[in-house]
Amino acid sequence: MATYLYRLGRLAFRRRHFVALLWVALLTLAGVGAASAPPAGNSSFSVPGTEAQRAFDLLEQRFPGMSADGATARVVFKAPEGQKMTDAGNKAAVRKTVKELSAGSEVVSVTDPYTGKAVSRDGSIAYASVKYKVSGMELEDSSRDALKESAGHARDAGLSVEIGGDALTTAPETGSSEVIGIAIAAVVLVITFGSLIAAGLPLLTAIVGVGIGVSTIAALANALDLGSTTSTLATMIGLAVGIDYALFIVSRYRAELAEGRDREEAAGRAVGTAGSAVVFAGLTVVIALVGLSVVNIPMLTKMGVAAAGTVAIAVLIALTMIPALLGYAGRAVKPAGERSRLLGGGRAAKKPGRPNMGTRWASFVVRRPVAVLLLGVVGLGAAAVPAASLELGLPDDGSQPVSTTQRRAYDLLSDGFGPGFNGPLMVVVDAKGSGDRKAAFAKVGDEIRGLKDVVTVTPPTPNKAGDTAIITVVPKSQPSSATTEDLVHAIRDKSASIASATDAKLLVTGATAMNIDVSQKLNDALLPYLALVVGLAFLLLIVVFRSILVPLKAALGFLLSVLAALGAVVAVFQWGWLSGLMNVEQTGPVMSMMPIFMVGVVFGLAMDYEVFLVTRMREAYVHGENPGQAIVTGFRYSARVVTAAAVIMIAVFSGFIGSSESMIKMIGFGLAIAVFFDAFIVRMAIVPAVLALLGRRAWWLPAWLERVLPNVDVEGEGLRAASDTDGDRELFSV
Repeated sequence: MATYLYRLGRLAFRRRHFVALLWVALLTLAGVGAASAPPAGNSSFSVPGTEAQRAFDLLEQRFPGMSADGATARVVFKAPEGQKMTDAGNKAAVRKTVKELSAGSEVVSVTDPYTGKAVSRDGSIAYASVKYKVSGMELEDSSRDALKESAGHARDAGLSVEIGGDALTTAPETGSSEVIGIAIAAVVLVITFGSLIAAGLPLLTAIVGVGIGVSTIAALANALDLGSTTSTLATMIGLAVGIDYALFIVSRYRAELAEGRDREEAAGRAVGTAGSAVVFAGLTVVIALVGLSVVNIPMLTKMGVAAAGTVAIAVLIALTMIPALLGYAGRAVKPAGERSRLLGGGRAAKKPGRPNMGTRWASFVVRRPVAVLLLGVVGLGAAAVPAASLELGLPDDGSQPVSTTQRRAYDLLSDGFGPGFNGPLMVVVDAKGSGDRKAAFAKVGDEIRGLKDVVTVTPPTPNKAGDTAIITVVPKSQPSSATTEDLVHAIRDKSASIASATDAKLLVTGATAMNIDVSQKLNDALLPYLALVVGLAFLLLIVVFRSILVPLKAALGFLLSVLAALGAVVAVFQWGWLSGLMNVEQTGPVMSMMPIFMVGVVFGLAMDYEVFLVTRMREAYVHGENPGQAIVTGFRYSARVVTAAAVIMIAVFSGFIGSSESMIKMIGFGLAIAVFFDAFIVRMAIVPAVLALLGRRAWWLPAWLERVLPNVDVEGEGLRAASDTDGDRELFSV
């Protein structure tokens, strides 16, 4: 592989005009496609294989036009102090609002509080339920605006009005902190390279790659039903890996220049060696992201595939556009150890012969491997302790900041009607095969009324055919509580006895039941997903490192860093530690998809550092150094760059902590802290300590496996051998 990538790097350097024009053309094409594509509504949400989804599908068949999974809104009214919602003036204002809401083109129905028994016992709070034809992710902005305007008119009449429900779902905002993350990355690059030009290349190529990826997502969003979170994830991952991959190749290019090679040769060798590591690191990220499809949640699958496509673009850009831009930069990119005139006048960055910090640290670890290993493992183990208290759930209006109208509406409904009122359960009774359908409906209602934690069970509402009915159940507890989850399971447990007694089928759905089913589905998929992703990457790393123990150590270190990161997420978002610093206004269960999402993304990123750091060690080992010295050599050349890459990735991910969307905020924090743990504790401390203890055994491979495995030559041994015999220029002329 090194030979082919070497040729590609030299070709891109020499034909830089063509390569640059090609990428500019692709960026332009993607931009035009995004601009001309029909505007995409937000992605619909479905979870195949769950009972809640089967109930929604049944309702679509038996209640045509009902839009069972359509958006809902609750407009909550509160009377001024000393008044009641039943007073004539307040009643008139509410009914005027109901009339305005009914005029919406996407509105299916609006419930009048006074005819729908939606006034609290003390008369201070009332609500109007609005049902829409489409889901909250697909609702047009004009419908949301009309909803807000109607509420505003009621406020003008003197009422306090808040709006809850998924009708106000909007695209998340990341805020200015995302830009700050990129700015920090730029500063780190300047410090690392000592040159503004060299620092600008990774940023430029990463932005081009993300631009192509995100524009392509926008162009296909309508056709493929892609949501706003899809492009957010692609931006997050694409920026991080795009900068890192370019950083490693530019760093290797400068190292080759420092060894006296001309610029075209240095570009070829940088792509042939560091580029090989980029290819395999990118493959691990792609495997992890595409592997999210095993969960069988379409939204998660689309997010993973779109982000994987952006990573693939980042790899291709690093292999082609970086050497092309290095050709344009010429002498502006200095050999390693030199600074630009602006940042140091071209003098050496350090005294000749003085070992750098990476060398000194690796030498210390090699001398004290047991102490470093124990300290690292104990530290990450302590950070992982909160993960034992992990509670999973999906966010609802109760997890919104208290400053939002959704949260205030949630609190008003809890005060007026009880905490369970915000999470009603929809029980669907399919009595098509029953001999006495009315009796079946009544039987279900009676059975549910006898359960604990039930406040209200509404009379059955049958369809026109009379073979299916809906029963609404209001729990005593809030939607995200374990008690409500137990109630859902208790109702479903009644299904068998009801079927035997009445030949009717019982299904539980609604937003609360759907959240419970999604959480369970994600939990069930975690171990198979972990086995698939880690297994495939383990096989890939055996090919890269030609070792059994090195890939095994890499996988175990990853698990340790993920557990520690989950512990940190629990401490901040569930327990509330440092919540003010992170601007977490409401603590609660950790998002259900967080563990499986972190496993996928962090595994791919963790293997990046493993590949970049350990390939340098193996390169030194196969060139004749003893295992301990190979560790030191690997750190001498890679520690500074890996450190810079980790800081950049942490900065980019941390930028998303400023998002207004709790899911994006949690993902940004989780990925940032996971990269910190994995890069600085696992890869920089535990990995060299383990390798030092293993010695030559770390690079052991059974003879039969040695014969079977393909030789991908990530270390560039073929390039060195060819250089020693025939000369690079003659043998590898492009």
